[in-house]
Amino acid sequence: MGATIKGRGSRQYLPGRFETTTTEAVDDGWTVPGHPATADDESGPDPLRPRTEVREETARSIISRNSSPDVGFSQSVNPYRGCEHGCSYCFARPSHAYLNLSPGLDFETKIFAKTNAPELLRRELSRKGYQPSPIALGINTDAYQPLERRLRLTRQLLEVMLEFRHPVSLVTKNALVERDLDLLQPLAEQDLVHVHFSVTSLDPHLSAKLEPRAAAPHARLRAMEKLHAAGVPVGVLFAPTIPWVNDHEMEAVLEAARAAGASSASYILLRLPHEVAPLFRDWLQAHVPDRAAHVMSTLQQMRDGRDYESGFGTRMRGRGRYADLLEQRFVLAWRRFGYAGLRGHRLDCSRFAPPRAASPQGELF
Repeated sequence: MGATIKGRGSRQYLPGRFETTTTEAVDDGWTVPGHPATADDESGPDPLRPRTEVREETARSIISRNSSPDVGFSQSVNPYRGCEHGCSYCFARPSHAYLNLSPGLDFETKIFAKTNAPELLRRELSRKGYQPSPIALGINTDAYQPLERRLRLTRQLLEVMLEFRHPVSLVTKNALVERDLDLLQPLAEQDLVHVHFSVTSLDPHLSAKLEPRAAAPHARLRAMEKLHAAGVPVGVLFAPTIPWVNDHEMEAVLEAARAAGASSASYILLRLPHEVAPLFRDWLQAHVPDRAAHVMSTLQQMRDGRDYESGFGTRMRGRGRYADLLEQRFVLAWRRFGYAGLRGHRLDCSRFAPPRAASPQGELF
């Protein structure tokens, strides 16, 4: 499949499932290593160092709605398409196929930024008859991926949330979330925000292979501790749980997160929809070839013999003996580390207050 690419979770441009034609690179013998005519600045980018391209996108709408019974939100907002974190297992990778781009390297190197997202959100929240419901910010791709440091779209969206007093939840792998404490703290004071940190492993070497451009595990825990100290409710998501790769760390992750202030915890079994399955198989061969077959065999035992099942409920947990064992381990750890005794944090929709249009008669009250 090719050499492992430093800083990237995939090592191939796997064609999307809608492509009618595909291309394949072939060495015709004309490329001479080190020759000026074939250098990076003369003939194009080095395939072993693909650069990130950012494309501005003018979105037509910004709030996505779902009625899935196994997710904890009905509304979500994604300021970006594609994610530079490069998580090898990302369930959102197949969405790049709709753009005629590869769910592989294109997903993590060709990022679309919805530059009008804050304006659109303000407009949609101002619509007459809008009924507030917690918005999950950054679900398909991490709202705090490296690009956010420069574009600040997530920060602008949080500013809108605070202005309208609208409840919001976040899931991130990046310590960059600390930057927005000045917004998260006043939101938390009104029960309007909850931040979940996805912690896949406490081993920085494994984390760097699974999610090469996400924050290191210790940095996520440090950010969790900092938010907790500032009064922002935080939780941990041990996701994805991968048999024979990171599942042995479940208890350690829950314990470390609880010590950092997490008041809630959950886990999700690895999901391999569409193109994610061959991409993750390739990752296994590149990084843990001795366990690759065993990992996929165990996953298939939990998916009725297939790489993936999309049914509600089972897609998140799987079924069978191994799935039952994971569930039992999680419950025991959840109780042992004190999560069971904590009151769940509910976001308050009653504070929602869209700005009123200016009246020529002014305000009487």
